Amino acid sequence: MRTVRATAAAVTAVIGASVATVAVGRLASDAALKAPPGRPLPTEPRLTVHGTAAGQVTLTRHLATLRPGRYGLSGDSTHAVVGPVLEGVPESADTVVRRLEGVVRGTLEPGDRVWLTPNLHVGDPGTALGLDHTDVEVPGELGPLPAWFVPDVRDTWVLAVHGLGATREQAMNLMEFLHRHHFPVLALAYRGDQGAPRSPDGLNHLGETEWRDLDAAIRYAMDAGARQVVLLGWSTGATMALRAAARSTLRDHIAGLVLDSPVLSWEATLRALAAARRTPGALLPLAVRAAQGRTGRHGDPHGGRRPGTPGPERVGIPALIVHGPGDTVAPWQFSRRLAAAQPNTITLHTVADAPHGAMWNADPHTYEEALRRFLTPFM
Repeated sequence: MRTVRATAAAVTAVIGASVATVAVGRLASDAALKAPPGRPLPTEPRLTVHGTAAGQVTLTRHLATLRPGRYGLSGDSTHAVVGPVLEGVPESADTVVRRLEGVVRGTLEPGDRVWLTPNLHVGDPGTALGLDHTDVEVPGELGPLPAWFVPDVRDTWVLAVHGLGATREQAMNLMEFLHRHHFPVLALAYRGDQGAPRSPDGLNHLGETEWRDLDAAIRYAMDAGARQVVLLGWSTGATMALRAAARSTLRDHIAGLVLDSPVLSWEATLRALAAARRTPGALLPLAVRAAQGRTGRHGDPHGGRRPGTPGPERVGIPALIVHGPGDTVAPWQFSRRLAAAQPNTITLHTVADAPHGAMWNADPHTYEEALRRFLTPFM
């Protein structure tokens, strides 16, 4: 009887441990599969506002607050724009003083908890940039997709799609540049975004299903008079652009790709986000397996692709990749390998000291010059 009881207890313990393991894997995978738009990724630290003065803000000293460039500074009810670190300004060993370009929502007060974001602007192209635009709805397979359309004279449209942790407001970083060069811009909200339909399972598929919303946007652009499109994507938006270029029935109308911080290995990105949530290294494989099961990738030797479908390793049209070794979410080496394998098709513009999805923020001038050179054939 004791043996039976001991065996039963052992089996119960094993089952309990297995259930706990599954739960841990699911929780860790949430870092990527449930990343909410407009909220910081786990890799982005929360910072404290220590003080403000005319044209400056004092923040917690961190590698993040020492980054070069211009960023949004967001809190739960606040948004400001900050510029570079100010030299020669008194600061403590625990703080950094950056240029404060303006507070566009709420107020900044000492003690506020904030984070840096690639989204420099909030609102819409009219309120934030003074650009004429139209709110449109793109017919998607799950329902209407909100989008901003900024008109201009060229018949090559730029279709812009944001990435993890961002919203379509991210596209406003480049709208003034694109408007100066007379490209119409369609900035899309896709499944899971505010105002857009939810994914059927409520999860982010890192571009593997979301690309169909970009496909719908291509169809919308062609029906509205575009002759061809350039797909501009950040992070998983870049993955969506790659998938559309490979799978869309309208791919012959895709003239080029601009890929900022592309997620080329969903497994590496999922591991990075789970690790940033302090998931122990030994449990990271559980997060990957949980994500495989939850998104239908389990056992798929093609990494989420249908057999025979060209993947991101085959880019048959001109592409500009903007990426850098400072990206801790989507490893830069995958972009470097992809560009090295296709030097006649792909141009890699490397940006140092830039976090994921924020290559423009770190160095707007050189980013826009690289983009201008890439877009010149379409002008």
